[in-house]
Amino acid sequence: MEGLKTYISENKDRFLAELFDLLRIPSISSIESHKPDMYKAAEMWKKILVDGGVDKAEIFETAGNPITYGEKIIDPKLPTVMVYAHMDVMPVDPIELWDSKPFEPTIKDGKIFGRGADDDKGQSFMHAKAFEFMVKTNQLPCNVKFLIEGEEEVGSVHLPQFCEEHKEMLKSDVILVSDTSMIAPGIPSITTGLRGLAYWEVEVTGPNRDLHSGLFGGAVANPINVLTKMIAQMTDEEGKITVPGFYDDVIEVTPAERQKMAQAPFDEENYKEALDVKELSGEKGYTTSERTGIRPSFDICGIWGGYTGEGAKTVLPSKAYAKISSRLVPNQDHHKIADLFKTHFESIAPGSVKVEVKSLHGGQGYVCPIDLPEYQAAEKAYETVFNRKPVPVRSGGSIPIISTFEDILGVKSILMGFGLESDAIHSPNENYPLEQFFTGIEAIPYFYENYVELKK
Repeated sequence: MEGLKTYISENKDRFLAELFDLLRIPSISSIESHKPDMYKAAEMWKKILVDGGVDKAEIFETAGNPITYGEKIIDPKLPTVMVYAHMDVMPVDPIELWDSKPFEPTIKDGKIFGRGADDDKGQSFMHAKAFEFMVKTNQLPCNVKFLIEGEEEVGSVHLPQFCEEHKEMLKSDVILVSDTSMIAPGIPSITTGLRGLAYWEVEVTGPNRDLHSGLFGGAVANPINVLTKMIAQMTDEEGKITVPGFYDDVIEVTPAERQKMAQAPFDEENYKEALDVKELSGEKGYTTSERTGIRPSFDICGIWGGYTGEGAKTVLPSKAYAKISSRLVPNQDHHKIADLFKTHFESIAPGSVKVEVKSLHGGQGYVCPIDLPEYQAAEKAYETVFNRKPVPVRSGGSIPIISTFEDILGVKSILMGFGLESDAIHSPNENYPLEQFFTGIEAIPYFYENYVELKK
């Protein structure tokens, strides 16, 4: 890309000033009183896209927060890249742990500090400036669309319906996303998979009231005792989940991809030390990175019942509860898994108690094969700016809307992130290194150039 580094260098101060204006908007989607700020962010994104060179930009209403859409169509016969990002941010609590005001962005130690600095205003803004460069220098090689939503941090509740209603407008060949991280500074990686999620609440009921544990203990089943025994049956000695049919749809990752994933640097001793644990555990036959990336998991997120206050109370409780989650891998359907667990867990309950399982929510996993032109275009872009090939990684986290895009729009997404683990997203003192920000602006145009070449 001719003149790319020069353009970035000459416009650094302007880029930061514009980004800071965006960061100052407290667009917290989970707090109703910030609804006006969501519209301020949507309007600012419309201005950013228009100033960057789109042919048209529009703000769409939803039943929740607004969506900003923009596009530049240079030739309908050329490929179309759609950039997806989100303008909403997480709440800032606990505010007392911030070293600076969360919505007054500042630069310290080579990093931008502020809520949204990385997630996702900083990373999405890179795309706006990369697009601006390509338009202003007449080097845009394909059509570009922007879809900036305002509800990612609360589950993208209304985006699926928006996609269903605007399929033609959102038609594209690939969706480009920067809402993930790299392994470490100078060590690029591409997130090729996201785990899905199934989440339940379990209620176990024994006697019709709390009982005296001395008078009734040993004769009447204790719901907490029963619940813990049932939970213990959900995994075996090798760390496999015992729900019948749970692994039926799991696709094994190829040896070639596992080998590439293994190139990612990982120090198990440092990992254990950081968590203050002596040993790691998980499914037999898989590394720690594979257990959190390419294999499903089963966890108790909360468990309660009986007396938990100060001191002692000899009670045999009437009820016990648990919150349970399972991270799923691509091709596992969260609806199917939810039903399988409910049926199995309720079936193993002894007659001494009643068990009810409620499915609370879930989402599909996602995978992008590494032999696709979309992946190869991103791989070459990273290699150009970092002078080393990126490592494909599977994230243990979930971005359910990515699989929804594939289901509704029929398009693969490339997760081309530049964040770092140290960026403290969702936490106090969220930050984004200036080097990552400017390197992202430099790398993104090469994706477009490579992608169009590979699609010829």
